[in-house]
Amino acid sequence: MTNGLWEILVPTIHSSNGKPIRTRFHKVWDKKVREISGGLTIMQPARGQWVAPDGKLFMERMIPVRVLASCHQISEIVKFTIDYYNQIAVLAYKISDEVILKYR
Repeated sequence: MTNGLWEILVPTIHSSNGKPIRTRFHKVWDKKVREISGGLTIMQPARGQWVAPDGKLFMERMIPVRVLASCHQISEIVKFTIDYYNQIAVLAYKISDEVILKYR
């Protein structure tokens, strides 16, 4: 299985009620992603905009998270993210096929 460096966008607002997602809620997601992939790098939130298939515009802050994972692992992470955050869609994309992870 070949690993790549992936980035996934995690929401900061609950889609159901529009309230901010608490840090302790994110920490449960962080733990599950660590279990699947072995680690993650959480970046600073960025402003995102996307249009749903029905034409509705979504504007919200997103947290870019980088993960070293196989295609199977990132697919598992995306599915978990959709379910855990109750999202309409989740975006993940490969940043690089070439990664070096060296242990002492």
